[in-house]
Amino acid sequence: MTSRLLPLLGLAALASSATVTYDFNIEWVTANPDGVFERPTIGINGKWPLPIIEANVGDQLIVNAFNNLGDQPTTLHFHGLYFRNNTHMDGAAQVSQCAIQPGSSFTYNFTIEQPGTYWYHSHTKGQYPDGLRAPLIIHDPESPFKHLYDEELVLTVSDWYHDQMPGLLNWFMSKANPTGAEPVPNSALLNETQNLTIPVEPGKTYLFRMINIGAFAGQYVWFEGHTVTIVEVDGIYTHPAEAEMIYLSAAQRCSFLLTTRNSTTENFPIVASMDTTLFDQLPEDLNYNVTGWLVYDSKEPLPEPAILYEDFDPFDDMKLIPWDNQTLLGEPDRVITLDVMMDNLGDGANYAFFNNITYVSPKVPSVYTALSAGELATNPAVYGEYTHPFVLEKDQIVELVVNNLDSGRHPFHLHGRSFQAVWRSEEGAGTFEGSDVTSESFPEIPMRRDTVVLFPEGNIVLRFKADNPGVWLFHCHLEWHVRSGLIATFVEAPLEMQKTLVIPENHLEACRAGGIPTVGNAAANTIDYLDLTGQNAPPPPLPAGFTTKGIVALVFSCISGILGVSVIAWYGFAEVPEGSAGPSALKPGPGTVAVAVASTAETEVGGVLNGKGTDIGTGDGNGDAGRGSGSDKHDPSPP
Repeated sequence: MTSRLLPLLGLAALASSATVTYDFNIEWVTANPDGVFERPTIGINGKWPLPIIEANVGDQLIVNAFNNLGDQPTTLHFHGLYFRNNTHMDGAAQVSQCAIQPGSSFTYNFTIEQPGTYWYHSHTKGQYPDGLRAPLIIHDPESPFKHLYDEELVLTVSDWYHDQMPGLLNWFMSKANPTGAEPVPNSALLNETQNLTIPVEPGKTYLFRMINIGAFAGQYVWFEGHTVTIVEVDGIYTHPAEAEMIYLSAAQRCSFLLTTRNSTTENFPIVASMDTTLFDQLPEDLNYNVTGWLVYDSKEPLPEPAILYEDFDPFDDMKLIPWDNQTLLGEPDRVITLDVMMDNLGDGANYAFFNNITYVSPKVPSVYTALSAGELATNPAVYGEYTHPFVLEKDQIVELVVNNLDSGRHPFHLHGRSFQAVWRSEEGAGTFEGSDVTSESFPEIPMRRDTVVLFPEGNIVLRFKADNPGVWLFHCHLEWHVRSGLIATFVEAPLEMQKTLVIPENHLEACRAGGIPTVGNAAANTIDYLDLTGQNAPPPPLPAGFTTKGIVALVFSCISGILGVSVIAWYGFAEVPEGSAGPSALKPGPGTVAVAVASTAETEVGGVLNGKGTDIGTGDGNGDAGRGSGSDKHDPSPP
């Protein structure tokens, strides 16, 4: 039984602006949060779970990060913070900075301008599911709800893998996985553990700050015997909204008030259930639920959660109304449409695309290209074809339409701001252009947040004002899809950025340590910024006529063919027993091997197509499989 609360500082302790400093030694530790498998995990200052970063609105936050991992570069992204006029502090590798090489340091230094519930995590090489993730809480002495609760608590929900990410990613992005089946987590966690107990007092109101810090699984969450009142999502205060169940995709946050009962005669389960519609297969040993308890009396039993016999029915976040009542932004100056699709490229692996472009990191971080390109910074070509750049003018109203041509859910996150979510279709509705929806159907006061879920084969429409000069990613926050390229880049008012932004020497040192250029276009060309010769690029397309199904059939046909030849060779070299009828008696009759191989191939292909790949084991059982070198210079993998 684990009681692991995440207490917060009182607002009184943070009542005036201050400089808040954290010194982080990022290093390997050992952890076993689900009690099943001990593995190497990325810790800070010798500990895991990681410390909560806390500050107050108006504080200057300094994080001194030292990479002591030894075998992997790293970064820190402070998810949900806008970094107004500080795009170089956003923490995305090869976008706003060079990754911190092993043995190197990097300083993040910025002023906090927004209250709310956030988190920090690595933003390079799919690293954060190995442990580099934790809450970031910005207190607000002027919160409209500060008089409505007695105590604040942080509650994280997450998924957990027993294998390390480098090995899992190598399998995921390979021809051995042509369907693009994402590895399924081994466990679900609450506050990075299981069997969490939260002592509560009767008749009190608690503000829960809940964060999904997982890599993949969305989570349905409910508190038996209690309702909650939502008052914030993704740092945006909302008008209070009562809910019995909430849904949090990876990266989403939700703060809510929970008032305890007056009686202490029983304790109540807290249940988080992974969204299994995201999984291509359900392993037999997977427990996709994790249970904690509100403990009124430690002497009373901890009951098993009730079984739900009906479909999940979480609160629809599109119904939320922001506290500030910000009305719908005006008609857009620019409309950008992105179509989500998955397909295979010439290496046989499955990639993710916006409009037939899969993201590949540039050789020069995009912010540094914007700063060194002069007037050409307004030309999207200098950022490289495969960063999928869109250059936005200052203060433009931008409408972003995302059509999901894929059969899975996708939580989309925009760096550098929140957005108005003005429309979300039902599942299977098709493209926005194919609907009869117009701006007249949009709400007068739209919901705002920085991460929104797009339903399978549906569409969403977002609006924002381009009032934050910088380079900001827009991407799916399923970490597997970040790695497979579901990313676009918004370059916002680059000429304005050039007027104010100066890169600290400490940041340039990180680039020198990694051998990464800091001037030039995406191909590191400093002579002709429109010459992209040598830019990082994805594998070429498949030859015409190849499909995912064809690749699967080809792979297993080859495997079956090799097995068949091996069988023939084994028979051919076998010793002939005395008195036998001769060598022909040991060999199969004509056509026997061919029939057996064809049968095997058909069975295995069917299994892969239906199960979309079941073997995800890539490590050696002790977690060391992923501890190889990760410091490949000019690594084109996504941030």
